This record gives sequence, structure tokens and C-alpha cells, in this order.
Amino acid sequence: MRPLGQTRPLLAYGVPAAAGLAVGGALTAQGEDPGTAALGGAAAALGARGGLGAARLAGKHSPELIAKLQERAAVPLGNVIGNIGLQVPAESKYRSGVIGKAADIVAGLHDAKIGEAGQKRFKQGVAALAVPASAAAAGLGGMALGAIPGAMGVPGFGQGGAIDPESPGSSNTASAKYGVTPYASTQYM
Repeated sequence: MRPLGQTRPLLAYGVPAAAGLAVGGALTAQGEDPGTAALGGAAAALGARGGLGAARLAGKHSPELIAKLQERAAVPLGNVIGNIGLQVPAESKYRSGVIGKAADIVAGLHDAKIGEAGQKRFKQGVAALAVPASAAAAGLGGMALGAIPGAMGVPGFGQGGAIDPESPGSSNTASAKYGVTPYASTQYM
């Protein structure tokens, strides 16, 4: 088994980079500080890379996973369709038509043998779900991680600029305490 990046470098590095840039850009557009946006983007890139690894692992074990899905999903789904069919009146054309065909399809899924093409589609489907979900979850974690340096006052991680308590207009000046604007006070004349 080759490492993920050697056979398809565009997939192995391009998809995580695109996910990181997308999440970092979205965080910046929502008004997050640059440090938090960078951490969120980097975490999203790592999460997308992990999602690709999950898809690869699912492809490796797809015969077993597909068999479990057939066993655990097809039978309960067939039971639900059968219960719906029992509630439809017997003289209805839907009972024998639509519901009967749906039950036949589900029964066919339970016993179907999934070939090589089906396993490849299963792996692609897992990748289509795992990559964005893991990138979003990791990006959210990176955004939460960005709050730690922001709370400690690290530059680049704070919302807005520093506030000087002695600057004109600050709530700590004498003019602000008396409700007089700083430009109309005698202090500046």
C-alpha cells in the first residue's frame, strides 16, 4: 500500500489545500481575526487529509462494510415499506404497484453482490461525505483553538485593536465621566 500522496498528488495535496483555503477565507469573511482564520484553515486542511484517509480505508474494507450495510439497512427498510403497504387499502393500485416495486428493490439490495465498480462508487461516496465533514469539524476546532491565544492577548488573535484608557473619547477620561464630549470641553481649548 503506497502512501496517499505518491500516486495522486493533486488529490492528496490539492483537496486539503482547497479545503483549508475555503475555511480560512470563510472565517475571514465572517470577521474572525487573522490568527484564528489561519488556525481554522490549517486545521481544516488537516481534517480534509484525514477524510481522504478515511475514504481510502473504507475502500480497502468496502466488501465487509457493504455487507454490513446490506444486512443492517436493507432488512429494516424492507420492514418499513412492508408496514406502509399494509396500511394502504388492498384495492389501491399503489399497494401492488409502487409499494410492491419498492419492496422488490429493497429485497434485491439485500441479496445483491456488489462488484468492483460498486465498491469504487462506495469509496467515492465515503470520500464525498468524509472530506467536507472532517474539514468542517477540524476547522471548527481550529477556530476554537484560536480563542486561546486571543484570550492571552497574543497579537493577531484579538478582535479589534487595543484600547487606550487615557485616549480622548475613552470612558475613563474626565470628559466622558461628566458626559461632555472631549472636543467641547475646556481641556482642549
